[in-house]
Amino acid sequence: MKLHRELANDLPLRRSSEGTTTSSPPDFSPTGPDTSGQTLGSFGLQLSHHRALESDEIRIGAKSQHVIVLFTKPPKEMNIRCPGVNRKSPPPLGSIALVPAGEVADVSWRGIKGCLQVYLEAAWVKRVAAKSFERDLSWAIPPLDAFFAPDLRSAMLAIAAESEAKGLGGPLLIESLSNILAVHLIRHVFGFRQPATREGGVLPRRKLAAIIDYIMANLDNRPTLGRMAELVHLSPDHFARQFKAATGLAPYQFVIERRVERAQQLLRGQQELSLAEIAVSAGFSDQSQLCFHFKRIAGVTPGQFRASRIA
Repeated sequence: MKLHRELANDLPLRRSSEGTTTSSPPDFSPTGPDTSGQTLGSFGLQLSHHRALESDEIRIGAKSQHVIVLFTKPPKEMNIRCPGVNRKSPPPLGSIALVPAGEVADVSWRGIKGCLQVYLEAAWVKRVAAKSFERDLSWAIPPLDAFFAPDLRSAMLAIAAESEAKGLGGPLLIESLSNILAVHLIRHVFGFRQPATREGGVLPRRKLAAIIDYIMANLDNRPTLGRMAELVHLSPDHFARQFKAATGLAPYQFVIERRVERAQQLLRGQQELSLAEIAVSAGFSDQSQLCFHFKRIAGVTPGQFRASRIA
């Protein structure tokens, strides 16, 4: 397999046939069937859409850009290595990975892969953070592996759709969407790390671990807010505030996301189970609830998710 090196702002030098030194052309993504790539606007936003990439090894990253990858068709096998991330299995369909500016990720896969990659200037994100959040993003954004962020995914898909439509007013709309993308990226990355400023503080790590253990052990039952609060000796309201400050999610939302993850595990490994059986095993009241929350969080239906693992 050939190795692509996608260092968007730190391109290696090469020797031409005449012996002169030239810069390698900017190749933001591996080439392959149904691959498109373009620069959008004058503020450094770039987009690459790959619909059917064959087995390969690549290195992705950029010196001054955050690389956000939406997996639209996970391959049968996949490895991703970068600081803090060592994935040895395909990411879930609809999940997102982040390679922050200045970092690189070595990626290899077997089978057909589809993904949407957006390159967002780190300086643009810093400006949005300063203007909208009144925060200085002088610290590094960490690499993130296969997370679900519906708002971030929607912004990426909207940018891709507008880039293909090329309608009147498109550049202005894409700039607005880039602001939205940066806002959702900041919210997701730092929502878990910002110190709580409201009364009640953050649930300590030891207590949070006990609550997560309780939730995971009772996903197929009915974990209740009252029981969670009892486990850490807090009132339900006080507990809910501290839990959200620690995780960025209300307890109910956290439980729903864990149930969707459980459903994904069952869809991957239990082909003989019907969607109704998977719904009950994951803790949903019925198949319609499974389908509603699965599509909302993962961006695809359970049936589409299962089909992508078989293909």
